[in-house]
Amino acid sequence: MLRINSFDEAKLAEAQENLREFDRLHAAQPGFLGNLTVDLGGGRRFVLNLWRSAEDAQAGLSVLGPEVRRVVEPLLSAPSELIGMGPVISSDFGPVTSSE
Repeated sequence: MLRINSFDEAKLAEAQENLREFDRLHAAQPGFLGNLTVDLGGGRRFVLNLWRSAEDAQAGLSVLGPEVRRVVEPLLSAPSELIGMGPVISSDFGPVTSSE
């Protein structure tokens, strides 16, 4: 899943512990393989979440959705922009496994 998140930088600076807690919950979800976040400047961040399968991502969203609304959304200066999602077809980060 690829997203652009635009944060209010002051709110983001104050919420680091809550974000670490959210990251721990995210990492604990079955099938979650990790994420990559790129700081684009001005509060904008490109976020790539990797999941073993689309089914794992859907299951994870059912758990994470309420936490996104509680922890992440109040920090945003604009709605999160979903760029897209799909299977990983190439990676230099190591082996990619998929059940699809």
